[in-house]
Order: sequence, then structure tokens, then C-alpha cells
Amino acid sequence: MTRTAIVVTHGGRPEALVALREAMHELTAAGFTVVLHDQDLPTPHGDLAGAHRPETADAEIVVVLGGDGTILRAAELTRGTSVPILGVNLGHVGFLAESEREDLRAAVQRVAARDYEVEERGVVEVEVRAPGYQQPVVGWALNEATVEKADRQRMLEVAIEVDGRPLSSFGCDGVVVSTATGSTAHAFSAGGPVVWPDVDAMLLVPLAAHALFARPLVVGPRSTFAVEIVTRSQSGGVLTLDGRRRVDVAPGARIEVRRGSDPVRLARLSHAPFTDRLVRKFNLPVVGWRGGAPRTGSQPVIPHHPKD
Repeated sequence: MTRTAIVVTHGGRPEALVALREAMHELTAAGFTVVLHDQDLPTPHGDLAGAHRPETADAEIVVVLGGDGTILRAAELTRGTSVPILGVNLGHVGFLAESEREDLRAAVQRVAARDYEVEERGVVEVEVRAPGYQQPVVGWALNEATVEKADRQRMLEVAIEVDGRPLSSFGCDGVVVSTATGSTAHAFSAGGPVVWPDVDAMLLVPLAAHALFARPLVVGPRSTFAVEIVTRSQSGGVLTLDGRRRVDVAPGARIEVRRGSDPVRLARLSHAPFTDRLVRKFNLPVVGWRGGAPRTGSQPVIPHHPKD
């Protein structure tokens, strides 16, 4: 039976092309047919030529070489299929990535042996109803849906609803509606809480709001957030999904965000708890922890020993 691996990479970085050649060699040696999603690869790229539109549903796995942005691009390929994503971090934090660049060969060996688990991450579905649109604009996001002001010199006036009931209205720079997965991304930078990925929840985090009650909100999986750009708003808005897909939204527009039905699947090589991932990725100080010898976040919390 043919085994197919799709490789997605950040083609604008020289180190990514070096890692790509290594990944192709290791996957081929392990018996995989390798298909490249080469949207971002430089042209021409000779021996790295591949298909622009791979048939994702026929693949066994998607291997991503890059940071979280590249993994979000891969999620556009895999959502709606059962194909998992394995991220190999070539970026800075790489929070969604499972492996680091120096462990690439071992990660491929684990994939070849099917020695990994699949973790489902929930998404949000977004529906925009706006003046001038006969039909709603629909989309989805793994990390977050962000509504920001289009005019940097003016505030965006918004009204917030939860489950069809008005909650508050204020002027702001924008609003982030995030999944638990996205709680460590834009929402985190805006002052939102870190939510463990097994918590089925959505977050709403205002950006620089001019209001007394403009704190982050956390709701359950059956709730719906609505963000309306009030007609008196001095600025229109821009809706961005995962930092990749965007649409302009004028005053009078209504953006509804709810839990999505099709998760994104991530391949996991380690059983380390999420707490350890936080410590490692954010280099958190844990000196003096009673459970073990003093250490800092710069040291691996649980060493990963891939099987041979």
C-alpha cells in the first residue's frame, strides 16, 4: 500500500530549503511518496519541484517545516479530512510544532513507524453579515478571528453579544475571539488568559478598549459571540482569520463566532503535559519547584527520547 506524505514549508527561508531536502530524503527512505505543497517555494527550485494542489485526503500525514504560521497554512489543507499535521519548528516559539529542527530525522522515523498520537484541536466558525452583502460571508479559524479598526487614526466602535444577549459596547482598536489553541497567540499578546487545549472554550479579548468593563471573557462550547460594528463607528473594520484570510467589514456589520464542527488534527510524539510545553516554549523560570531539582525554562522539562 502506497504511503503518501505531504510536506509544507516556508519557502522564503534558506534554512527551510535545507530542512526540506533532508525531510524528503528521510521520508523517501522510509517508504513514503513525497508530495510538496510548494506555494511559497522559490521559482525555479529544481529538485524541489512538486504539486501545487496535493490531494490531501489521500495522504497519511502532512509534515510542516516552519513556524506556527506555516502550520496554520497547512491546516487549510487538512481541515475536513482525517489527516494529521506534524510540525517541525523552524521559527521562534513554534508553539504548535511538535519537534525541533535538530530532531527532524528522529521525527520522520516515528512517523514511519506510526509511533505517534493524534490530538484534535477545535476551530471556530465565523459568519459575517454586512451591508451590501446578499449572503453572509463564512470562514473558520484554528487560532483566532480578529476584528481590528481599518483606520489607524480612529477608534472602532463595537457592541458585544453573548448568546444573543447584549453585554457591552465600547471604542477600541479591535477584538480577538480565540480558541483554546489560539490562547497562546494573539489573544495572549493582548492580555488574555492561557487556556489548556483540552478545555472546550472560546475567548474574547478586547484590544485597547476605552471602557471600564472590557476584560477578557471565556465561554463554553455551546455559546456564540457576536461583534457588531455600530453604525456610528468612525472607522470600519478588518476581519482576519488566523492572520491569513481577511475581509473588510463596514459599520453596521455583524460578526458571529461559534464553535466549529471540523477539528484540525495534530500528530503528537510526546506525552509531556501542556504545562511543560508552556515552560519550554516561553522559557519560564521554575527554579525552586518542590517536585524536582531546580531548573529553568531554558532546560527541557521532560527529555524526549525517540524510539529507534
